[in-house]
Amino acid sequence: MTLALTKTWWLLALCGVLDGMHAAMNLALLAQENGSLSLGRFAPLDDAVRDMGVLALAAGACVIAAGLWSSGRSNSWLLSLHGVSLGVFGLIAVSPLVRGPLGFRPISLLFVVMAVSIGAFCMKAVRTLRSGIAEKWFLGLAGVTSIGFALSFIVVGFWIRLETPVFFYWMSSYFAFCAIFMLWLATRVRSQELSQSGPSKVLPPLGSPRHAH
Repeated sequence: MTLALTKTWWLLALCGVLDGMHAAMNLALLAQENGSLSLGRFAPLDDAVRDMGVLALAAGACVIAAGLWSSGRSNSWLLSLHGVSLGVFGLIAVSPLVRGPLGFRPISLLFVVMAVSIGAFCMKAVRTLRSGIAEKWFLGLAGVTSIGFALSFIVVGFWIRLETPVFFYWMSSYFAFCAIFMLWLATRVRSQELSQSGPSKVLPPLGSPRHAH
């Protein structure tokens, strides 16, 4: 699964850290009693939202770079798709061309793409992973969770409106999930890189065993 991503572990780790910061900022916004954010709406000129946009842009750039670095292998294009959607969300938040409050509906479509791309990446990785029961379970659970988030973004974007505290807890939980996944993936590919660069008798974890003659 991750042989093509071994050189990009630090980009994935950085993305995970930025996603974690984004999750924390969502909780910080919830604590602002007099904040300018209303239920399900984003005011792009608000300082906190602009900071979140910068974080999203940086995280998206990291994932895009990781995907392009491994272009054509390990379904890395799905990571790039996640990064592009995340970057566009960040660009909207910081763009001076977007004025006034912006409804969550158009933003929700970007989040759907983010979540579906990660879910598809996990599901494809489960099918191609040769060994590692724990890893398969983690990837399977992460894939189902991500698809669940995608469905929730559709529901919230087009049918229901969440109360303000629930909305920010929900958004924070999504970015926390992304942070956990990216940090896990970075750790996974980093450990694989170290095993490949170690003594020749150490076999790659996803490779086929070789028998001595």
